[in-house]
Amino acid sequence: MVALRTKLIPFIPFIFVLLWSTGFIGAKYGLPYIEPFNMLFIRMLFTLAVFMVLMAIFKSKIPTGRQGFHQMVSGSLVHAAYLGGVFAAIKWDMPAGIVAIVVGLQPLLTALIGRIWFRQSLAGLQVWGLVLGLVGVSLVLTGGKDLGDWSLRPEAMAASIVALLGISIGTLYQKRFGAGVDLMAGSFFQYLATAVWMGLLAFSIETREVVWSFDLMMALGWLVFGLSVSAVLLLMYMIREGESARVASYFYLVPPVTVIEAWLLFDEALGVLALIGICITVFGVYLVLKAPQK
Repeated sequence: MVALRTKLIPFIPFIFVLLWSTGFIGAKYGLPYIEPFNMLFIRMLFTLAVFMVLMAIFKSKIPTGRQGFHQMVSGSLVHAAYLGGVFAAIKWDMPAGIVAIVVGLQPLLTALIGRIWFRQSLAGLQVWGLVLGLVGVSLVLTGGKDLGDWSLRPEAMAASIVALLGISIGTLYQKRFGAGVDLMAGSFFQYLATAVWMGLLAFSIETREVVWSFDLMMALGWLVFGLSVSAVLLLMYMIREGESARVASYFYLVPPVTVIEAWLLFDEALGVLALIGICITVFGVYLVLKAPQK
């Protein structure tokens, strides 16, 4: 069993990318029946219930007061700020492709902050890989897509920047202060903070009307078990075990995989420019991972 787990470790980042990318698909299925912050709030409540059961089964060690506080800060950044910012920006009429491009700066910003915070140095190949990854993601998101006429609303731009800063700083914060914390118990505290933030938003600015359709229930089920449980535990593991720039680079693979999934599931266009962007993105991530760790 130990040998099997060891053999599976190299595949963890790619399993994470596959799972994380389906979050956008799950949202597309569910959002026609529910408002975004209310959907996130309900998702967090179900997720907390699942983690309570998992913690009891695996006898997870409860974090100390200080550790619990750090996990709640991480959750506020990685989950609440990121998810809330993305959903708010889209709600305020910013095209999802534009939001994704703004948030797509995350690997570069994470690497930059990491150099300042952790004094992490970047090899030349990593710098080129991060830049190529951003170029590739931009091509994927704009290739063959009509973003339509839209005007920039200050609150939408602010929300997308909040999402970018949240996932970037949160990844590094978890790397700095999440050491030694049980993954399941730590995630529980992260989701507890996220539930509070999403509840405040849902009850303050939304009507909280819900149409309980089959699609919504299936979407919520997948977002809870596939994303909030499986994908996030894998992300927390990668953050704990890996170099921040390398972990962040995997986020470049999420938009290309999402585009392919949307093409398969919703028959969305997949143009030549998008295919070129996918190849550039994969090559950029390859350069980041190929560079020797320092």
